[in-house]
Amino acid sequence: MSFKIIRNDITKVKADVIVNTANPNPICASGTDLAIYKAAGKEKLLAERAGIGKIERGDIAVTGAYNLQAKYIIHTVGPIWIDGLHHEFEILKDCYRKSLQKALELKCESIAFPLISTGVYGFPKDKALQVAVSVFSQFLTENEIEIILVVFDKRSFQLSSQIVGDIDSYIDANYVRESHRKEYPLRNISSVRMRELPGKAFYEKMLQRKAEDNYPPDEDTRLAQPDMPSADISLEEQLANIGVSFHDRLFELIDEAHLDNKDVWKRANLDRKHFSKIQCDQNYHPKKKTVMALCIALHLDLEQSKDLLARADWAFSPSSKVDLIVQKAIIDKQYDIIQLNVTLFKYTNEILGV
Repeated sequence: MSFKIIRNDITKVKADVIVNTANPNPICASGTDLAIYKAAGKEKLLAERAGIGKIERGDIAVTGAYNLQAKYIIHTVGPIWIDGLHHEFEILKDCYRKSLQKALELKCESIAFPLISTGVYGFPKDKALQVAVSVFSQFLTENEIEIILVVFDKRSFQLSSQIVGDIDSYIDANYVRESHRKEYPLRNISSVRMRELPGKAFYEKMLQRKAEDNYPPDEDTRLAQPDMPSADISLEEQLANIGVSFHDRLFELIDEAHLDNKDVWKRANLDRKHFSKIQCDQNYHPKKKTVMALCIALHLDLEQSKDLLARADWAFSPSSKVDLIVQKAIIDKQYDIIQLNVTLFKYTNEILGV
């Protein structure tokens, strides 16, 4: 089971449970609440809801789903935002936790949430998102269920300015750096060394070069070459000494980390069946996002991640926002796959794992 984010109308999502951000009283007023009633069949749903009566903030109630593509609707009443000092965070966490627990009790395999309390109740979207992600992360470490976070449009999906600013700077710096490389080809070994400079030093060096009319040759203009097949060794001998496969290296890393397979596929946001396929098929060729998810799950550093990707015939691309964001997470040792997927979705509408 896993976590994913989609941009959609929650009334059109197929899941065992649809969570409704409800009014305390048995009425449907506006927003997501009204949309769910209309899509499910307003009269029948309202009649069942009336039989339940008032729901306290932070609590839940269950009804049938009627015309929705679901088995149940869980109605939960979120907090009204005042200033964050009136138990708003605790109440919102209860909404998510109790909904998830009830879905397990109902033996459901999937549950779809809106961002609770971010409409007329005014809970700041970035703070509400972090509460949801925190609860989901903790819940999925101990339980198996597919959690779907449904956001209606771009404005409904916000990250804190601190996180966004950090990622924006990293993406911008790497895009600028790449465009500099294309505009000013690096032609000798000193230029190769420049590629490894930190961003600020790289730009200073590039400005220095741009000011010169010509690039003076260095004493040694030979580029360092990667290991290549040697003419002195037969092809048969080279093939007999081929490197460890992706499959073998992956399970070596799992053993070295003293992790159970279950820990790995959960940390990677992978389906159990998918991971089983990787485990059983030694020739399985994973998608690039699957390998990156496994790098996050195993807490690999950047060089280890590059190596594992290469063994699956992949590499990080300097022109891919997904790749840049994943590299940034690895460099910063931010290995929470759900937090990473929230950031990826913000910038690319894509996630790792499922």
